[in-house]
Amino acid sequence: MNIGFIGLGNVGSKLSGSLLRNNINLMVYDLDPKLIESFVQKGAKAGSSAAQLMRECDVVITCLPSPKASDAVLQEMMPEVCDGKIWMEMSTTDEAEVKRLGNQIIAKGGKAVDCPVSGGCHRADTGNISIFAGCNRDTFDKILPLLKLMGRRILHTGELGSASILKVITNYLATANLLTCCEALVTAKAAGMNLNVAYEALKISSGTSFVHETESQVILNGSRDISFTMDLVSKDIGLFQDIADRHDVPLEINPLLIKIFKDGEARYGSRELSPNIIRRLEDATGLSITAPGFPAQMSDEEEEEVGYEVIPKGL
Repeated sequence: MNIGFIGLGNVGSKLSGSLLRNNINLMVYDLDPKLIESFVQKGAKAGSSAAQLMRECDVVITCLPSPKASDAVLQEMMPEVCDGKIWMEMSTTDEAEVKRLGNQIIAKGGKAVDCPVSGGCHRADTGNISIFAGCNRDTFDKILPLLKLMGRRILHTGELGSASILKVITNYLATANLLTCCEALVTAKAAGMNLNVAYEALKISSGTSFVHETESQVILNGSRDISFTMDLVSKDIGLFQDIADRHDVPLEINPLLIKIFKDGEARYGSRELSPNIIRRLEDATGLSITAPGFPAQMSDEEEEEVGYEVIPKGL
């Protein structure tokens, strides 16, 4: 089976790297020719266009920064779609948009899956990230071997679009948790707490979370580097707001998150690293929220393992 991968950014480069590491016949394409060349040196084939990948590959995976980018790529690929072709959308995108594009693929005899990932770039790099997959069961069974090479825990979420809803929900929760971690660390410092001790207190308590155990570490290091930027956070929580609005859910917390991150973008730039949202509180208090002994970037210490399907309780 020939696999095409479009989008070699922070996440896409890790996911496609897992495919190469597992000896998949891979053709890659990106707007940055340097990224393509770096994958050619690792054994991938260079693609010259999105259309070429759809024409020459059995499966084409996209991992792109926005719904607009996905639409542009899909329109280029669409004339090459035919019976049996599979499109896997691994971007964080809008449920309505992935359904619209996926149904165009299906109408031409192809198959479409939204399969975003969750767990951070450090886990994407080792193939231990979690993957949601929205599609019919027959399609899921066809792509499951590929998903097992890119991720550890694979969840079939239902029909096309369902994975994108759940991905946006999880990113909303992560964003809310990041802001509460920022407030907790700044308040601990203001109250005279040792931040190394405060980190451990949160970690071993009911206050812990995935976000605290990862992003709080790079905050305290001072690098604030998790390979994710403020504009991407704003996009994701904006998508979550769109879902809620479509279903008449009167959210109260998310509009505040949107306001905070838009303010962060205005102050520090849209491409500022997202954990640096803590700078709003550092600037307001004059405190520096750093401590010795924490890493500049997260690394996954779990050994890579073949992924497996997660079966929801009660099903």
